[in-house]
Amino acid sequence: MTERPIGRDVIARDRFSRLISLGDRNDPPSCSPCLIVSEIDPDLPVSVAPLISNLNSSTIPSKLEISTRANLCYPFDSIEKWEMTPGLPLPPSLVESDSGEFGTGHEVLPVNWGSLHHDESLQSLEFQPSLVAIIDAPQLSTNRGLLERAILTVRTSFPGSLIWTPGISGPDNCALLSWMGVDIFDLARSRHASSLGVLLTESGPRKPEPSTEEDTSMENQCEYWIRAISATRSAIRNGSLRELAERQSTSSPRSVEHLRTHDKIAYEISNRLGLTRSHVPFGTKLRCHSFESRNDPKIQEWRKKVCEFHEPPLHQRDVLLLLPCSAKKPYKLSQSHSRFRRSIGNQRAHEVMVTSPLGLVPRELEDLWPAAHYDIPVTGEWDKDEAWIIKDMINRLVERVGYRVVINHSDLEVSPPGAEVIDTRLGDTAGSKHSLARLEEAIDSTFSDIKVQSSRPNTRINVMRSISRFQFGTDKWLNGCEVRGRPPILTITKDEIQLAKWDPRRGRFSFSKRSLPILHELGILKSVDINQEVSLIGDIFPSYLISHDKYISSGDELLITQGGTLIGSARAVAPGWEWPHGPGRLAKTRHRL
Repeated sequence: MTERPIGRDVIARDRFSRLISLGDRNDPPSCSPCLIVSEIDPDLPVSVAPLISNLNSSTIPSKLEISTRANLCYPFDSIEKWEMTPGLPLPPSLVESDSGEFGTGHEVLPVNWGSLHHDESLQSLEFQPSLVAIIDAPQLSTNRGLLERAILTVRTSFPGSLIWTPGISGPDNCALLSWMGVDIFDLARSRHASSLGVLLTESGPRKPEPSTEEDTSMENQCEYWIRAISATRSAIRNGSLRELAERQSTSSPRSVEHLRTHDKIAYEISNRLGLTRSHVPFGTKLRCHSFESRNDPKIQEWRKKVCEFHEPPLHQRDVLLLLPCSAKKPYKLSQSHSRFRRSIGNQRAHEVMVTSPLGLVPRELEDLWPAAHYDIPVTGEWDKDEAWIIKDMINRLVERVGYRVVINHSDLEVSPPGAEVIDTRLGDTAGSKHSLARLEEAIDSTFSDIKVQSSRPNTRINVMRSISRFQFGTDKWLNGCEVRGRPPILTITKDEIQLAKWDPRRGRFSFSKRSLPILHELGILKSVDINQEVSLIGDIFPSYLISHDKYISSGDELLITQGGTLIGSARAVAPGWEWPHGPGRLAKTRHRL
């Protein structure tokens, strides 16, 4: 009998983590992240634990049976049971030997470190299993970098599958594992903790507190699991899982190591996986409250783009003006920056904010994600790592752009080679009367000395060009364009035709239908080609695709073609690593030609 797959549909995404409905998407009995329980575990609600496992050791080799606890498989009229053979994996240190015994399964697929390297059948799978189990996860977790690489390999190879890492999960790391890409957890560590008279909680193992009559029974252990699962799901839904994972990682040195290693590996592959979002919904916050926030791939990506690739507006390449950040985002809305801009007086200085953890935020980019969305604790002091990162970014930016003068109104001492530095603070606060007077004087004298052109630059189109280069790598589509309107929303036109609107509140260009042929001809936007039989009346699903750009990020504007002919546009809701096999909708249609 053919095994039936679990019905899966994505409710929410947050990097490698997803909230996935299980079963009939119109009335799902459960969703992931979730638990898989054994026959000896307490009876938990199906909404938390939709799967049950049973290891049959009476056969050689042993077999693992996994059953649904609700009608999760189409046509959603009965439970389903799958069987897999775990195999006999060798220790990770012997991976080069290409021996051992690979596991077997269909809808439930067992893998291990050895099979990921040597099992050629994994490379030719034409389907997405319902569940992939990394059966040697306990061994991988004790070898630096192996667990993280195994999870990322499985996650990107089987984007439509649920991932289970048997034996390593607990209420103290389920958010962290979910951030890394794991969907299914088990109670093995909780059973072990219970046998030792220890409670496994969200903050780590501890002894029960006798004054509150705590006990270490499995029923009590499960209460902590339910709270942890609920918190993880909620964090995925509202986009704050990173923050929760950082808090959880402090429960043990091993968890900190896992998070840092995951960040390092994820950043290495982020460019080819479309890992980080290009845009986020209005009101989204990026809370950077711990040291680990600095290692977030999105933060690292921002730093690299600013200091290595970003080109300032054409009229702002002589003078670099360093300003302190503000608690309010974007900075231009703060009282302090209103005072700065009154003292600056002209638009020829390239204003760049000095901040942590982003390092530098150019004024023209302050409305973009994550510059307009991050939140950090303010102490008034720089630690050595923060200072080193920012100074290095300034040095690289000055050297690449070629600024002649750096006016430093920040509280960080800088000395970029090849440029004159004017310190306008001299120990005063940034908003004091004396420092603002020195700032105004420095601006006036600098531009008088370097003898810039007296004609008023076309600042608005130059700023739009700079933003376009940062977002798309080119500004060709803006050739011959004009910028009209009154801030905050600006209209971009060419030959009296509206091509786009710039809305700083959303940090993106909103392209018109009439702009699509121009964008297509110039190759500005990423594109997807869909099947000739598909009628573009709804959203883009995996079954529609013939080909797609490999570097799609969530939030990207996409052009849709059919047989090479442009037929419309869409906005990606799934990152590149989910294309083309991710569960559910991949993009939301915007325009149809």
